[in-house]
Amino acid sequence: MDAPPPIHGRGTALNPANRFERVHVAHDPDCFDPSEPAPETEYYWDDTKTILSRHDSPDFPFEFGLNPYRGCEHGCIYCYARPYHEYLGLSAGLDFETRIFVKRNAAALLRAEFLKPSWRPSPVVLSGVTDPYQPVEIRLRVTRSVLEVFAEFRNPVAFITKNALICRDLDLLGELARHGAAAATFTIGMLDDEIRRRMEPRTSTIDRRFEALARLSAAGVRTAVNLAPVVPGLTDQDIPGIVQRARDCGASRVNLIPVRLPGAVGGLFEQWLSDHFPGHKAKVLRRIKRMYGGSLDDPRNFFDRMKERSLLPDPIVQLFEVARLKAGFDTLEPVPLNRDAFARPGQTRALF
Repeated sequence: MDAPPPIHGRGTALNPANRFERVHVAHDPDCFDPSEPAPETEYYWDDTKTILSRHDSPDFPFEFGLNPYRGCEHGCIYCYARPYHEYLGLSAGLDFETRIFVKRNAAALLRAEFLKPSWRPSPVVLSGVTDPYQPVEIRLRVTRSVLEVFAEFRNPVAFITKNALICRDLDLLGELARHGAAAATFTIGMLDDEIRRRMEPRTSTIDRRFEALARLSAAGVRTAVNLAPVVPGLTDQDIPGIVQRARDCGASRVNLIPVRLPGAVGGLFEQWLSDHFPGHKAKVLRRIKRMYGGSLDDPRNFFDRMKERSLLPDPIVQLFEVARLKAGFDTLEPVPLNRDAFARPGQTRALF
């Protein structure tokens, strides 16, 4: 059965079967109506009872994560978070980028956590799963409300984003940066904005991301760039340019992360290549499978799947290493954020 045509502004038009559901509604190409409007994004209140997720996975370099949203309108076709939507009874495809769950009580829940005597100040990452600055944040300001709590308690916080909207919150980030308690990592995996538009349809442009990186760096926020995901045969040639621009914009660190396509994401990515880069498809898939022993992802690769550069072909790693050293990045390790400034409202510090 033919796949539906691409939808402008969306990463995919597909809604593959949910692995946990017995019933699936399949697309019928004979019923496609080109005059039918594209699906709009729907938002649902997510009245979760807890807001911090604790990680003991060696994949992640942090202990606590906070995700204000579930699902992501950015629509990045390769997003490893897409299969999480299946736990909500939805699809990892179009559902993931059009049906967004909003944790409207996130700030209140976080404040309650910080007020607990058992809380020990620890860096929290926004977001380990979906982007905290996706488009709807302009209106809903959930991430902004959470950041206000971090600033109130001076608890260290680190952001991972592809959206220049983070600059809206420079006042709060700058206040935390004065205490060495703020960091931001921009995900930039290519320099060609046409590829970006197709691969990450609702993210900020590459230029705007670098501009935001420069502004945060100038404000004292510790900044970094994740070259992610590196797609062999499609975006790897941009590595030197990304690294140098990261240095020029004040980043203190760069990191190289290979593409991985878990679960339904593999099929979505294959169809995306057919739709947008059919001439590259065979080469790209062959090179990705070479990294993972013949498949598009290796779930057994528990220690490596998010960060291990050794998965990438040697020429790509060497290209990155030469570019990194030439640009003056002498370390891949992040500088720890300061926990000592943490204080609960009304708390006084001992003088001696």
